[in-house]
Amino acid sequence: MFQQILNLRTALALVAIAIVTGTVFYSQYVSRKIAKEEKARVTAFGESLKIKALSEDPNVLLYTNRIAVENDEIPIIETDEKNNPTGTYINLDSAKMAQDTGYLRKMVQKFAGINDPVQVEITDNPVTYNKYYYGDSVLQNEVRYYPIVQLFIVGLFIIVIILTLRSSYRSVQNQVWAGMAKETAHQLGTPVSSLEGWVEMLKEKKSEEQIVHELSKDVDRLRLVSDRFGKIGSTPQLEETDILKQVNNMVEYIRKRAPGRVSFSVNSHNHDQIPAMISPPLFDWVIENLLKNALDAMEGKGSIHIDIRDEKDGVYIDVTDSGKGIAAKNITKVFKPGFTTKKRGWGLGLSLSRRIIKQYHKGEIFVKHSEIGKGTTFRIVLKK
Repeated sequence: MFQQILNLRTALALVAIAIVTGTVFYSQYVSRKIAKEEKARVTAFGESLKIKALSEDPNVLLYTNRIAVENDEIPIIETDEKNNPTGTYINLDSAKMAQDTGYLRKMVQKFAGINDPVQVEITDNPVTYNKYYYGDSVLQNEVRYYPIVQLFIVGLFIIVIILTLRSSYRSVQNQVWAGMAKETAHQLGTPVSSLEGWVEMLKEKKSEEQIVHELSKDVDRLRLVSDRFGKIGSTPQLEETDILKQVNNMVEYIRKRAPGRVSFSVNSHNHDQIPAMISPPLFDWVIENLLKNALDAMEGKGSIHIDIRDEKDGVYIDVTDSGKGIAAKNITKVFKPGFTTKKRGWGLGLSLSRRIIKQYHKGEIFVKHSEIGKGTTFRIVLKK
């Protein structure tokens, strides 16, 4: 169902992107067509000026006075034969004119690069003439920037869609995680309850007390695992807890189940207690995952060292092993669901650990250092 919802949202987003992109391309086509037509109109206007200027019109002086006022879109500047502006112009920015005394000369140079000027003879003895420089119309300038604005808008639209899809994907992924975890907790509940009943019966018979004691601890462990899965997807209750005690308890649990050639050490830097706000069952899960991964990396022999520092800005927990290390290309992938270098495994341990630390404890977990053949250090940061 979640996958169907996600696929539907993705399909709708792709359709929206396709519609917007198609609209933009069509608009750009229209814009280019308008620009081409407007360019042709301006060019035709300039040619008509030349034709009129070349005609033997006895009222040429009257005509030259009309050149600058017979349109309200195309900018025109009148100059003498040496390209000095005479002060006659139209459709230019008056504000810029007032601020910059050389504005007209700059626009003459600009217009000269766009269109050839129109020359109108004023007198024939001696021969004097004026030049009329003209540029692109207002519509041409607007159409030129219209496609850029459109591309910016569609780019912004696509970014919003991508962010929405990403958020939707994460939301669906979180729901899947929570659903799987709660279902697992539900499925574990019945056999664990049954095992607890059998353990109580064995205790009453008082036979093989050592085995019963260890069996009881493992049943308690199963109950703890069920409780952990039940907390996924719910807002955990954080409580002030001694980090040293939690870590040491987990180290002792793993030590008893680890090969004899693996050594464990914990350095608390002379602290007897280091309090932090955590959810004990979930935090234990993270430490357990890191320790088990360290054991797998060492393949039966080596050392695991845990360094715990209590700093002003937070509690720093480094878990270092002397295993085979992580390749540089895989460091950014180790927390992704499904990624694993083991022959057996789902690749969910570190992904769950990251979710627990970041989402529930508002902390950080990352690979601090890793070197092939020498080992890896994972760091957990719990903020105060």
